[in-house]
Amino acid sequence: MTTVHADDVRWYADTLARIADNVETAVLGKRHVVRLALTCLVSGGHLLLEDLPGTGKTMLARAVARSVDCSFARIQFTPDLLPSDVTGVTVYDQGSGEFTFHRGPIFHSLVLADEINRASPKTQSALLEVMEEGHVTVDGHTHGVGRPFMVIATQNPIEQAGTYQLPEAQLDRFLMRTSLGHPDAASTEALLAESRVRDRAAGLVPVVKAADIEQMGRIADAVHVDPAVITYVRRLAEASRDVPDVRIGASTRGCLAWIRAAKAWALSEGRGHVVPEDVSTLAHPVLGHRLLMASGAAYGGTTADDVIDTLLADVPAPRDRA
Repeated sequence: MTTVHADDVRWYADTLARIADNVETAVLGKRHVVRLALTCLVSGGHLLLEDLPGTGKTMLARAVARSVDCSFARIQFTPDLLPSDVTGVTVYDQGSGEFTFHRGPIFHSLVLADEINRASPKTQSALLEVMEEGHVTVDGHTHGVGRPFMVIATQNPIEQAGTYQLPEAQLDRFLMRTSLGHPDAASTEALLAESRVRDRAAGLVPVVKAADIEQMGRIADAVHVDPAVITYVRRLAEASRDVPDVRIGASTRGCLAWIRAAKAWALSEGRGHVVPEDVSTLAHPVLGHRLLMASGAAYGGTTADDVIDTLLADVPAPRDRA
């Protein structure tokens, strides 16, 4: 059984809290969403921020990026964006007589794919390989993007004109999907009182290095997951595939992402082992975009979140035996 030293648990929890505190100076009153974003980062996953305009999606992405001392790039997705604009292009150098690969913005540690659903499916597909395998293949040559690597994508769920729906394969590559919503009353008034500050993320300075994120990921890998918790995740996934209103249930990739995220979440709670509550807490952000509803479900008013609530209620959780 793998174990995590108590000192590593404390260091992890303290480090993550320090990053979250820094991000929250730009994104007020959204601690839970900030923790989800950092859990994605540590787990080596990617985050889809789906919410209404003006709720702080881009601000959150930039605040996370500025809190970590690593490279950052923003790609504004538009209908005329080409795959080579994302991955890079091979150019012939007349001086040397050789072909040289010019890396695109995807070769940064943290990449903000802003309004990802505005790009064509062809351009969206340029992210499939790199998000899953951590490298890009151009003209038959494979180029690694390094670690840490995270794509934070944003999209507006209500705007349809000039947008393209993300395909199932693309959605499944995001570890989590979440939204911020409007801030609470106190946070709103604090933002309004400082209306002179147009870019709250601009003044942030890094509080950790890229090596710290990698170390946090290694610690998370060693977190213990009881076989009963693994069985719990399997049963939830299998149950999702048997729901009549669900066309496609949770994938194996989704289950693996769920376990990895639960490990990182457990550490942020000060534990070196996963408990069932870690699994249930992450159920909505991990599964919500992976459960593809049947065409008739919308007419009945059933959503993926409704299905997840039912699964958590019907599938008994194991007792914490770790």
